[in-house]
Amino acid sequence: MKKYSGLIYLAYLLLTAWVICAAAIGPLRRNGAEMKEKESASQAKATIESRTLSVRIDLPFARVYEFLVDPANWNKWAFGLGKSLRWSDDGWIAESDGGLIKVLFTPRNRYGVVDHTVIRPSGAKVYVPMRLITNGSGCELLFTLFRETGVTDERYNADADFVQRDLNRLKELLEK
Repeated sequence: MKKYSGLIYLAYLLLTAWVICAAAIGPLRRNGAEMKEKESASQAKATIESRTLSVRIDLPFARVYEFLVDPANWNKWAFGLGKSLRWSDDGWIAESDGGLIKVLFTPRNRYGVVDHTVIRPSGAKVYVPMRLITNGSGCELLFTLFRETGVTDERYNADADFVQRDLNRLKELLEK
């Protein structure tokens, strides 16, 4: 009888573990299915053209990151972001050719991520990934420029040139 009661107890434990796992995995499966639906909706263009621009800065990572992580400093070099970037009751905002834009910045982190998202007056969001990485005793800032739908080659190249000028301006500003 003891032999069977041990097996019954083991079966009970396994059944309990299965029920607990099934309860936990169920929502994950549903979320996974929802993610797949969202992914398939955007499958028409799974990836878009991008270009990563960079600038090497001959200063330590920590010093450059401290400058970049403060959005108030961006008016000194990031002219492509807009004019008069400032804090408001609604967060960071700036004037652009198309009107007032909102800018969301990635919180301070130890990885050198300085991404930001621009929200246009239309509500359209433009994600801008930026990474600061160590490069020898200095660092390098990487800026990924995505090509938006309908943007001509000429405009995309002009945007890339503008971003590179901003990156070069940052280098000059910090190294002087």
